[in-house]
Amino acid sequence: MRQRPIPGTTGLVRTMSLLGDPVLRSACAEVTEFGPELDRLIEDMFATMYAAEGVGLAANQIGVGQRVFVYDCPDDEDVRHVGHIVNPRLVTADGDEFLGPEGCLSLPGLEAGTPRFDHAVVEGVTSDGAAVRISGTGFFARCLQHECDHLDGTVYADRVTGLRGRRLRRAIRKTSWGAEALRG
Repeated sequence: MRQRPIPGTTGLVRTMSLLGDPVLRSACAEVTEFGPELDRLIEDMFATMYAAEGVGLAANQIGVGQRVFVYDCPDDEDVRHVGHIVNPRLVTADGDEFLGPEGCLSLPGLEAGTPRFDHAVVEGVTSDGAAVRISGTGFFARCLQHECDHLDGTVYADRVTGLRGRRLRRAIRKTSWGAEALRG
């Protein structure tokens, strides 16, 4: 029996920021005010992530420049991880580095092989200020690294180099939003 409400059920789906929006290229500010406004943001982020069929979402992806992300992501053993983290800090990204498929809700419809470590640890706090430490492996580790990158103003395409990078940039230019995004 579930004891907690399902995240996002009371949230509103917000507009997604796409590559080219300056909010995606700026480091997000630390959250200093905890309370109903932050709780509402987190609920809206879950609702938006689920509506877009994603596994993670950073606040700047919906135009809010604060250090918050939500996730509902399996690891490689199919264990589901659901939660949020405020003021996250990637403290460990180690283990083997794998080139795996990665996409992003802010670069819809695109995917590229992106190098990520298979283990990651993120520390921060919950919406009520309680300290939290999240450890992930495999696909979940990729998600944690991806969302921390967002909050620092980096998108996965920045990590794709060589032929894969050229192909991804060419694909971005062909989208309705991408030509402008690559000029900036």
